[in-house]
Amino acid sequence: MAKIKKIGWIGTGVMGISMAGHLLKKGHDLSVYNRTKEKAAALLEAGANWCDSPAQVAGQADIVFTIVGFPQDVEEVYFGNEGIFKEAKPGSVVVDMTTTAPSLAKRIYNTAKNMSVGSVDAPVSGGDVGARNGTLSIMVGGDKKDVDEVMPLLEIMGKNIVFEGKAGSGQHTKMCNQITIAGTMIGVCESLLYAQKAGLDLNTMLEAISGGAAGCWSLTNLAPRVVQRNFDPGFYVEHFVKDMEIALDEARRMNISLPGLALVHQLYKAVEAQGHSRKGTHALSLALEHINNMK
Repeated sequence: MAKIKKIGWIGTGVMGISMAGHLLKKGHDLSVYNRTKEKAAALLEAGANWCDSPAQVAGQADIVFTIVGFPQDVEEVYFGNEGIFKEAKPGSVVVDMTTTAPSLAKRIYNTAKNMSVGSVDAPVSGGDVGARNGTLSIMVGGDKKDVDEVMPLLEIMGKNIVFEGKAGSGQHTKMCNQITIAGTMIGVCESLLYAQKAGLDLNTMLEAISGGAAGCWSLTNLAPRVVQRNFDPGFYVEHFVKDMEIALDEARRMNISLPGLALVHQLYKAVEAQGHSRKGTHALSLALEHINNMK
């Protein structure tokens, strides 16, 4: 019988709490760390073990998953004084599911390799709904042997899991995902604005266009929240701004112009300026309503 793997989990935010919960429900031994312990309470009550630092998690885990907020958080979790690389065991695997810079994913990979530790970058898409339902899309980069080792665990959290290639490829693919979402989000929000001004019933309008060529995840899952004036986060505005900035930085390095992404990024900076950085990405509607003097 194969040895049962001990799993570490770092980051129990909007998405991480559900993703880790799926592993726990499958009977896996789970050790958890989060900067705010209260946000891990549900996992601890369900049987997870608490650790006081990322290093402590790594010291007792065969596979360590991380999903935190910003690149600087990833830096701290992996390279900090109490970071994963202080205690990571040879033969273990680290899996960063945060959306972060491809260059940082490669740095983690190279550091891990020098310690005989496997490294996989596996950012996700699907928001809080996908995390809760275990239906996330997961974009994976790294060495095939390490990907194969963690694949059974990824399959518990997601349904569309694609191996993209070498380290950093998962993060590059996530940038493609975010560029696409940026374009669809402005389309969704502007269509709602137009419908409201035209006097349409917003729900019946959405019913009509969702089944045609305009159909997309954002239209199905986020547009109804706008109609309900529910701007609770499935994915924070501030995190989406971070993702767009990573994509724009990478585009500059590759000497390509992404004017559509640059425009949407500026509109989301307006959303932040209006005090909505901790709302969901569909709060773009609020900025567009403000521009048009509509409520």
